[in-house]
Amino acid sequence: MSEEQGTRRTVRTSPDAVVRRALDARGRMVVTVTFFSMFFGAGNLIFPPFLGAQAGAATPRAALGFIVSAVGLPILGVLAVCEAGGFERLAGRVSPRFALVFGVAIILTIGPCFAIPRTATTSFEMAVLPFAQSAPTWLTRLLYSLAFFAASYAVAQHPERLSKALGRFMGPLLIALIAVLFAACLFVPHGGFAAPSGDYADGQLARGFLDGYQTMDLPAALYFGIVISANIRHMGVDDEPANRRETGLAGLGTGVLLALVYGVLSFVGMVSGAIAPVDPATQNGATVLTHLTSAAFGPFGTAFMGVVFVVACFNVCTGLISTCGTYFRQHWPTVAGRRVGYRTWSALFALFSFVVSNAGLSTIIAVSVPVLSALYPIAIVLVALALTHRVFAARVPRVYFWTVLLVGAVGVVDCLDSLAALAGFAIPGVRDALALLPLADAELGWLAPAALGVAIGVADSLLRRRARH
Repeated sequence: MSEEQGTRRTVRTSPDAVVRRALDARGRMVVTVTFFSMFFGAGNLIFPPFLGAQAGAATPRAALGFIVSAVGLPILGVLAVCEAGGFERLAGRVSPRFALVFGVAIILTIGPCFAIPRTATTSFEMAVLPFAQSAPTWLTRLLYSLAFFAASYAVAQHPERLSKALGRFMGPLLIALIAVLFAACLFVPHGGFAAPSGDYADGQLARGFLDGYQTMDLPAALYFGIVISANIRHMGVDDEPANRRETGLAGLGTGVLLALVYGVLSFVGMVSGAIAPVDPATQNGATVLTHLTSAAFGPFGTAFMGVVFVVACFNVCTGLISTCGTYFRQHWPTVAGRRVGYRTWSALFALFSFVVSNAGLSTIIAVSVPVLSALYPIAIVLVALALTHRVFAARVPRVYFWTVLLVGAVGVVDCLDSLAALAGFAIPGVRDALALLPLADAELGWLAPAALGVAIGVADSLLRRRARH
């Protein structure tokens, strides 16, 4: 069935009027799987099994907490952007300059600086390194990343048609591989499920919620919509309100699919933990999955997991290159008087990511965590305010400025201190000051500044309103 056949007409007025369309069930499924493929990378694949291996018999509670934050927050982000009419309008409620600066920060973080390079390094370590122990690691990583980014760049050249590659082939392939993994769990002999251990020894629901927060999908969700919207438009939905509605429906469908897959992977981890206990201090979710596939498929287990990681990472890499290239083409179509198109921007991002990926996975993760931890709380408060815009924030609009200012200030200071620590020195007094914030030990120290920002924003809005009258 063609893309044109994948839609149905809903409203037609006159030949010159805009034709409103809505995707049919198959079209919505393709877009949903495309959205899922853009979200579901190596981190999403590793966290739930690691959770299940540690939580053991308490996995259902832990998985529930994980799904609430790992699925709920990103999908709320998609809905918030759709409700606001795009990320630019949402962030512009703080200020136009903030919308540009924060947008670039997100794009570079989820793109060429951290997330895109990590897709190549993670898939390399899972799919190539176990079979290339005799060759120099730097050389095999160089060759693999070159081929990986070249292929991803080629697929990303038509971002409005990603639904063909990801939604109809690569995404279903990934889901099928996860289904095989789940089926294997049903037949692999194992003992009773272990008692909760490690970080999940107690408070499994809260721990799962915090680990879901660490997937960092929310910043990506704020911008993935521009690529999904382009795909929906390519499938015939040109009317803007109808397009936003279809994007929101795709987000909801993606949330359901992510929740199901996370539940399955948590069960996989629970079974793997019963086969071979996990050491949280020295092992991770990749080890948990390797234990399971080795027990289920023997010597072919490592190769099977390698294929799963390559497919998941390739999907995310392609989606991120498309998102970054589309964003920069929209904002900087010309540079120094010369026209710069989508292909040039996406090629630059792919090339830069290729260089960064060869720094190694541990280096990329070490630097990315502080930066992501600074951006994530800002994204959360933006989404929360957007979802309460009609009933609250629109009446006191200064809450956007003050809440983002205070949360951002704490995040930037924390980020700079963490980066300084990585460089081998400490900024005097900063860590002790941040530790005074309520819930700082639970990585939620930004909540108090957010509440203060709301209070100041309400007061500022009321004072400005009174001054005008």
